Amino acid sequence: MDAAIKNSAIKSLPPGQLALLHDAYAATLRAKRWRFLFGALALVVCGALAATAAEIDLSKFFANIGRFPNYLKQLIPALSLATLPADLAEWFWGWKVWGKQLFETLLIAYLGTVVGAIGGFLLCFHASANVAQTRIGRVAARRVLEFCRTVPEIVFALIFVIAFGLGPMPGVLALAIHTVGTLGKQFAEAVENIDLAPVEGLTAAGATWVETMRFAAFPQVAPNFASYALMRFEMNVRGAAIMGFVGAGGIGQELLTAVRKFYYSDISAMLIMIIATVMLIDMATERLRHSLISGERQA
Repeated sequence: MDAAIKNSAIKSLPPGQLALLHDAYAATLRAKRWRFLFGALALVVCGALAATAAEIDLSKFFANIGRFPNYLKQLIPALSLATLPADLAEWFWGWKVWGKQLFETLLIAYLGTVVGAIGGFLLCFHASANVAQTRIGRVAARRVLEFCRTVPEIVFALIFVIAFGLGPMPGVLALAIHTVGTLGKQFAEAVENIDLAPVEGLTAAGATWVETMRFAAFPQVAPNFASYALMRFEMNVRGAAIMGFVGAGGIGQELLTAVRKFYYSDISAMLIMIIATVMLIDMATERLRHSLISGERQA
């Protein structure tokens, strides 16, 4: 019924007005097509310029692409069904040593995440545009967070290895600083989306800024904070796995040694252990995040 009324209304318009509407619609479609074509062309040009600057040689790539699957074949040792237990035992001969180093990697990631989350939490309220005490403080907090997350963890790890020597401490410090920057930004964005009514109510009642953040802002974003921290822990486990490349503890040092000495079976065994560990952590933290999100919605 409504559609028939609309169609009859459109048909009843004067021909001149219909022509104007048709021309305007056609012009809008043409403008959208031109914008899409311009965007696609700009993307292609930027990609070509980036490939040229990176000295990407497609002929060299396709000429040597067969080396990658050959390398993967060398990583997997010969396994026989008749002697499978013995073959697996030989493949994972160093699982005890690698397991200890992998556990150290997890501890590095855990400590780096906890310290970084605390630092990001302390800075996020100062970096949020809607609750920051002063503009200068907000700008300073944002610049600190940008510095922390801009410098790669591996660079921080190299600096701390020179300062503190080999071991897990440089890895923890490197991950912690980078986590401060990433989580601080995510936390600040979550705070900027809160309902300001409770904040304004506590401020009007005479509460201090710290009390207002504690009782009005933080309860609204606590589940998001926990979810972001869990997700960051997953990423830090991956990052901690390569901290050993520069002597910052964990299984990375042993993995780098195996790569340099072409111990193919050891490389694949350690990679399998790392991948399995990361998968288990991802599944566990995913369930925790979902439970937190569902709990927030129910509340």
